[in-house]
Parts: sequence; C-alpha cells; structure tokens
Amino acid sequence: MTVVPYKNDEASKKVQVARMFDAISGKYDFLNHFLSLGIDIGWRKKAIALLAESKPKLILDVATGTGDFAIQALTLKPEKIIGVDISEGMLEVGRKKMTDRGYSQQIDMVTGDSENLPFEENKFDAVIVAFGVRNFENLEKGLAEIKRVLKPGGKAVILEFSKPRRFPMKQLYSFYFKYILPKIGRLFSRDASAYTYLPESVQAFPDGEDFLSILNQLGYNNSTCRPLTFGISSLYSATK
Repeated sequence: MTVVPYKNDEASKKVQVARMFDAISGKYDFLNHFLSLGIDIGWRKKAIALLAESKPKLILDVATGTGDFAIQALTLKPEKIIGVDISEGMLEVGRKKMTDRGYSQQIDMVTGDSENLPFEENKFDAVIVAFGVRNFENLEKGLAEIKRVLKPGGKAVILEFSKPRRFPMKQLYSFYFKYILPKIGRLFSRDASAYTYLPESVQAFPDGEDFLSILNQLGYNNSTCRPLTFGISSLYSATK
C-alpha cells in the first residue's frame, strides 16, 4: 500500500507530497535540524565526502527542497549545481536562501518532477538526494531517471532515513518517531499530517539491502550502503 500524507484525499502521492511540502516550507529548515538534534548536518557532510575523489563539475540535487544538500556540495568546488524539486514553496525558500548567502550564481533551483527529470541523458557527473527518494511516487522510476541523467561512470549518492534493527535504539527510535516527533511537528507547523507521514513513510521504505537490490536490478554498479547513527539513516552510493 502506498503511504500518503493525506489519507482521505484522492490525489496522487506526488500531488500530496508537493502540497505537504508547500505547507511546511516556512518551518522546514528549523524543524529538520531541531527534530534530528542537528545530526542531519553531519550526515550531509559524510554523504558529500563520498564524491570528493571524483571532483564532479556538474551536480544534480534531486528533491533539493530548500537547498541545504546543494549548499553542502559546494565544498566540492563544482562549476554548477542544479537543484530540482516538485514543491514551489520549498524552492521559494531555497531561492531566497541562495540569494541571501550569495550562492545564486553557483546553484540553480529548478521546478521539476524527480520521476521525469527535465534534462538530457548522460548530463551530470554526480546526482545527490537527501531524504527525497522515500517520497517518490514510483521509486524505481525515480531511480531509473537518476541513472539516465548520470554520465557513464558518474556516481549517485543517496541519504535516506532507515530503521534501526538493534535494541535499544530500535525501540527508542520507534517511540520518538511515533509519539514525540508528530507532537513537535504539530506544535510548530500548520500541517500535522506531514509529521505523521514521516514515520509511516520511513516504516514502509525498502531500506538497507532491499534498497541495494533495487539499485542493482536497475543496472547500477558498485552499490554500497553505510548505516549512520545506529541505523537512523543510511548512506547509499552507486555508479552508472
């Protein structure tokens, strides 16, 4: 069963996800760092470090949101980063962030569907995604699109929430996600559904070896998975 933000809504997951992120865009950055206790910043640094050796010149940040992952990727000194997202609300916040920080020339924020990327094939040296693939309406289609726009030998780096397997982190994580996170989200955001959707979507997501299996079936090479912070999130990489 497909997990969606608004259970009584007939709209597709894609439409619902865009609407959800539009609704929480103003509070997203604050809540993201607050709810993860700032650990997400370190996760992004580790993800970008996987690309240091290849020195990509043109990078695509899929489901860029407000652009935090794209900004972290500037440490690689690329010629250009293009961030693409389906939510105009998130992009609006991101574009203001780029202007305020002086990154507008280096990072473009483009409206687009992750499952129908508006780029030709074999275009990017690297594609990065942070906490976005879980929201794809069709996971395989989105991952196939990422592979399509990658240059041969190019690398995809994907950061996504996963499910801790071991006691006591498994139990603590489950309690926090089910009971604490939705209450905090409801307190600061006008869209309570966003923070009940988050744990439900993580629970339904095929993480770890299951995700690697999908990458392999789609023809990716050298796929790897590295659990982070007791398995709260996982860092995946693969090449075309």
